[in-house]
Amino acid sequence: MSKRSWFISWVGKADHDCAEGLRGDDLGPVASAIKAHAPFDKICLLTNYEFDRTKAYCAWLEKTTGCVETDLFGVELSSPTNYAEIYEQVSRELKALRLPNDAIELTFHLSPGTPAMTAIWIILAKTRFPAKLIQTSKENGLESVDFIFDLANEYLPEFLQRSSERIERLSSATPTAPEFSKLIHRSPVMREQIQLAQKIAAHEVPVLILGETGTGKELFAEAIHAASRRTGKPFIAVNCGAMPKDLANSELFGHKKGAFTGADSARPGHFREAEGGTLFLDEIGDLPLDSQVRLLRALQQREITPLGESKPAKVNVRIIAATHRDLAKDVAEGRFREDLFHRLAVGILNLPPLRERDGDLDLLIDDLLDQINRDATETPEAQHKKLSQAARNLLVSHGWPGNIRELYHTLLRSAIWSSSATIEEADIQRSLLDVRKNNVGLLDRPLGKGFDLQELLDEISRHYIDRALQQSGHKKKRAAELLGFSNYQTLSNWAGRLGVGLDEKD
Repeated sequence: MSKRSWFISWVGKADHDCAEGLRGDDLGPVASAIKAHAPFDKICLLTNYEFDRTKAYCAWLEKTTGCVETDLFGVELSSPTNYAEIYEQVSRELKALRLPNDAIELTFHLSPGTPAMTAIWIILAKTRFPAKLIQTSKENGLESVDFIFDLANEYLPEFLQRSSERIERLSSATPTAPEFSKLIHRSPVMREQIQLAQKIAAHEVPVLILGETGTGKELFAEAIHAASRRTGKPFIAVNCGAMPKDLANSELFGHKKGAFTGADSARPGHFREAEGGTLFLDEIGDLPLDSQVRLLRALQQREITPLGESKPAKVNVRIIAATHRDLAKDVAEGRFREDLFHRLAVGILNLPPLRERDGDLDLLIDDLLDQINRDATETPEAQHKKLSQAARNLLVSHGWPGNIRELYHTLLRSAIWSSSATIEEADIQRSLLDVRKNNVGLLDRPLGKGFDLQELLDEISRHYIDRALQQSGHKKKRAAELLGFSNYQTLSNWAGRLGVGLDEKD
């Protein structure tokens, strides 16, 4: 009995562009491979783009190539370069397809997606899910890809040895450098990010700091600068979201007199102001696309061209960028350049929100209150403030969606409004600004009157059932598999209890 042949691939940006008529007659990697290969019995495509957009691509693919109906699987990634996450997600999808299977011959297509995605296909093909590897290019068409080494026997032992050595190094890591002393912490998650930042500081590479608003991204940037060879040189902090979009290029790269209406005098720009030092670009995700192009050139060529000038000027500046946005999603949706993302993300830090920093909140409360008391010493009517135990308990129980910035301003308001030297629970309660009352995280709901654990669990269940239905194209059997149910009848029972409608499309 002959084996059935399955084709599995990511859908990349080039594939979408071709289907949307942005690349002329080019078919793109996936369509080119399917047309050039003997007919496949099954086409399985993975996407981390908007599901409906890739669904439209699948319709175009079937019409263009005459292939069998495609199965599309939406995969949510925090980053298209996160090797561990890609490995985990792809492995999960392949296992859900009941693979490996001796009756099925797998073919993985390497061309679409990021280099990290390509690497994971190779690892999986050589280990858990034996498969043929192919790639496509305009120059050489469809090609088979093979390797002369045995990944399991030749590479993995060396990799595991390196991993053990890395764990040993981390466990005996040096104490926090003095430049990072402002980052008050005792939690392991913060300690790990500080240790990574100390290592990054020693290398002249761009840094991308990710984290929610108020998590201390600028403090990290300042510490990295202070611990680097550029200490003593300028540290220029720029909020990209606060720059007028039509003036962003002038603000960053400068202009000559008369370059545009209103340019009454020449401006050096932030790059030249930071010469020899560090330029911190906060909220980099808000930078206009044309400025992103100029920034990419500045990173690659180490030169800028001020507006109105024709000759580029060399610059010596280290870039540290930060954002609270989901840059990977912005890349997928065309709001942020993929090449700039990879160029910035040489050193990546992921700052944890305050709610995930076990043991840090009490330390931060004391440190910030001390700072508020020091700042108030020159104010004649100010009192040295302390917290009552009830006030501290309320602070500790709060979810802090605005993180350290919200904590500081809550303490500052409490210190100003409290009528005595002791800040009471009522002072804290009055000072809390619950700006996200209608969008509180599932893990941050306040306990007490009105809290219903069963309703919260039902809300989570409805959310994931809806996601599985969307991802499976409302196919009950596939949705049940995605949710880990043994059969679709279990899904029907859950949906009935929760009031979720099943739009049957099997």
